[in-house]
Amino acid sequence: MTERPLKVLFLTAEAVPFAKVGGLADVAGSLPLALRSLGHDVRVMMPRYGTISGERFELVKIGERFPVPVGAGREHIHLMATTMGEDVPVYLLWNEHYFTSREKVYGFEDDAQRFTVFGRGVIEAIRLLDWQPDVIHANDWHTAVVPTWLDVSGWREPFFRDIATLFTIHNLAYQGITGRLILTFAQMEEVKHLSVEPPGAVNWMAQGIAHSDLINAVSERYAEEILTPEMGMGLEPLLEQRRDRLHGILNGLDYDEWNPVTDPNVPHNFDIHSLGRRAANRTALQQQARLPIRSDVPLLGMVTRLDHVKGMDLVAPTLNRLLQEQDVQCIILGTGDPRYHEALKALQERHSHQVRAFLKFDEVLARRIYASADMFLMPSLVEPCGLGQMIAMRYGCVPVVRETGGLADTVIDHRPGRGHGTGFVFEEKTPEGFLEALQRALETYEDRETWRAIQMRGMASDFSWTASAKAYVGLYRSALSLH
Repeated sequence: MTERPLKVLFLTAEAVPFAKVGGLADVAGSLPLALRSLGHDVRVMMPRYGTISGERFELVKIGERFPVPVGAGREHIHLMATTMGEDVPVYLLWNEHYFTSREKVYGFEDDAQRFTVFGRGVIEAIRLLDWQPDVIHANDWHTAVVPTWLDVSGWREPFFRDIATLFTIHNLAYQGITGRLILTFAQMEEVKHLSVEPPGAVNWMAQGIAHSDLINAVSERYAEEILTPEMGMGLEPLLEQRRDRLHGILNGLDYDEWNPVTDPNVPHNFDIHSLGRRAANRTALQQQARLPIRSDVPLLGMVTRLDHVKGMDLVAPTLNRLLQEQDVQCIILGTGDPRYHEALKALQERHSHQVRAFLKFDEVLARRIYASADMFLMPSLVEPCGLGQMIAMRYGCVPVVRETGGLADTVIDHRPGRGHGTGFVFEEKTPEGFLEALQRALETYEDRETWRAIQMRGMASDFSWTASAKAYVGLYRSALSLH
């Protein structure tokens, strides 16, 4: 017997192509399309920020503006509609004060109020649609108002009573902690204080975890890690309480978007059978980076946010030692903490013929690094899922990663004689651990036949959204059963 298709409302603060800050936007721009291709009726709801052009995205207004119960009375919202891909409906909540007058997604002093308005707005918007979801899939703290309201108050209304909820943790570091007056603002004073919340505060991440039917993290390893004091960010007691409801599903990669065969930003396109063409890309990248054009040295690449959790404290000391001992080149692209900008500038000055640091965001250059470098460095201290290592493998670039989160779930450590490695993995959070993995990679690089086999295994790995989307459908059905 074939199970019926599901109706899923996917809530997010950001989604490609409408607004992007981080990996959440990539997931929100890909997973709904993959679910739709499996035959499910998936619809996306997000705020309309000032950067989202009505003309470019052909936004259509649905009905009249409607009141949302927040603050001392009501806030009024317009609902706009467009599509993602060919046929996934996207609804954008338009409120001039909280969203449309703002050019950024996050980073405002009233973010807690803004996303409370969004959450309460979602509840009222659902009432207006001639459509009732089976499951609401909420993502990160910005959407936690919705499963919280459904669990605390929504069950009293027949329309909402049977809607199940899944809450996805993309990064536990961002929790939406704010003063308890937010519940008065949200007109949700029934919400009880949780033991993991600071006195007098609300933690929206914790509330989402506490009130959803099921919870998942964006890799199996990360789902295990967040149960520990080291990685639980203070929420591990709550997560341990709900351990039987916690799952891990690896994020997928959009294989149409990330394809070395068709990528217009790659000077010389290639596939698994024409890896030799990467040499021409490498020459073009060396020219762009104003590094000596050499085919006889390994080229290391890194595309990252310059942040402590990305392992940036390991990068400069490790590369300083490596560059003194080995004849290699390294190209780093990223922006972030000013102290890492200075460290990379100093590294470049010290090794001017070997290192080039591009301290900016540049999507085209990022793709050229993936398509040209021999090794891709990701020494992250925390990496819930990570896409960089998947993209690198897709483009024939061998990852060197720390064993954490999604990196541990996607990169198989190469060891001589085993014949199944796709990269090089280290465990210690030290420059010595990172250096040892790099040295193993460089030794293996000398054996071109073995190296080519590692590249090909990485390119043949399947990290497309299809398997992950099927796993999400399984969670949706479980959430409905549990609800």
